[in-house]
Amino acid sequence: MVAHARCVGVERDAATARFARERVPLGEIHVGDFFEWAERTEARFDCAAGNPPFIRYQRFAGETRERALRLCRRLGAAFSGLTSSWAPFLVATAGLLRPGGRMAFVVPAEIGHAPYAAPFLDFAVANFSTVQVVAVREKLFPELSEDCWLLFADGYGGETREIRLSVLDRFAPMHAPPHAFERIDVTEWRDAWRRRLRPYLMPEVAREAYRRVAGSGEALRLGAIAQVGIGYVSGANEFFHLKPSEARRLGVPEAFLHPTVRNGRALAGSALTGADVARWKAADDPVLLLRLPKAGSLPSVVTAYLDGEAGRLARTAYKCRVRTPWYAVPDVQVPDYLLSYMSGRKPSLVRNDARCTATNSVHCVRLLQPASRSRLEAWGSPFVDLSCEVEGHPLGGGLLKLEPREATQVVLPAPGLLRPVEEEACREALAIMRRWRHRAD
Repeated sequence: MVAHARCVGVERDAATARFARERVPLGEIHVGDFFEWAERTEARFDCAAGNPPFIRYQRFAGETRERALRLCRRLGAAFSGLTSSWAPFLVATAGLLRPGGRMAFVVPAEIGHAPYAAPFLDFAVANFSTVQVVAVREKLFPELSEDCWLLFADGYGGETREIRLSVLDRFAPMHAPPHAFERIDVTEWRDAWRRRLRPYLMPEVAREAYRRVAGSGEALRLGAIAQVGIGYVSGANEFFHLKPSEARRLGVPEAFLHPTVRNGRALAGSALTGADVARWKAADDPVLLLRLPKAGSLPSVVTAYLDGEAGRLARTAYKCRVRTPWYAVPDVQVPDYLLSYMSGRKPSLVRNDARCTATNSVHCVRLLQPASRSRLEAWGSPFVDLSCEVEGHPLGGGLLKLEPREATQVVLPAPGLLRPVEEEACREALAIMRRWRHRAD
């Protein structure tokens, strides 16, 4: 605002607004909720710029959220219940522009992959003559975990059939949007990449190889041969997961104890075996799930544990309170494979030879047909690792997150399907995608 004296600002925090007035005495500073102000103001502007609040859907709630979504619907943008605040913020801002107006904003890197970001980009290309996203690999704000990109939109009231994407290693102040960009056809963005920009961080040769293999009849998505879902939610982990020594002390029969995988760190190698479980037990790790039936009588040693101080506390936990009986953990399954949910270098898919169950910290994979097991031999190849990067998304701190829905989209090629030049392109693209999520190893 210091650089543009004839401007208007909206600030929720009164102390910050006072500071802004001191620095910009000719500016107009409104104190309050932006969406409330945007809904009632009749002012219209030539341009808008800012860094909107990145408030995730869990906290973007109440009257503010309802007002924001109502305003967006009126402008022609419909968001799901999982949207963060920044996307409606930008739509509401666009609605304050005069015809031909423009805006420039800091946006989270989630604009490149999050499903809730797609309605905003759909709105942008339908309402601006130019839409340009600037992907920045090095953090704009090093002290924050959030990766940030930039958005430029010009010509409000027009429309475009392309998204311009500029890819920068690092940001430097500039007087105009970058002149170098790739033109992304909106139809291709929607159909080939399911409304995600992140695949365009890869070189074109790798994108074309990926599309060719994924679209061939000799490749399968993981969801075509297996079901992928989360593990059980106990509601009170400390109570339901016992150390072997504790189970012996309490006298809990083995019939009510089941070895479990509590997090992805346990998934090493290609198979989880009885020797792994024996090692956990020898270390006295809390890996025994207290698995109790919904009906029928229980041994007195079990009921004594349930009625003890720890049990009285556990039954007050939300997940325990809302199920009957409170002590019967639902959705306990023994999958064929276990898949890491959040990964450092790459997701691990481990054959469950030990017949363990698993918490919701890992994914449970169940084959639809036993004969499909051979297709999973491609797991861990550069192409499949790249597919995990493409279909999953960065979480921050160098982690890759693979939701169950995303995991079902991982592509499993048949042996020999990739040409040598394509294999090399995929290796290069894999290294690039890992660098973009700040994972260099």
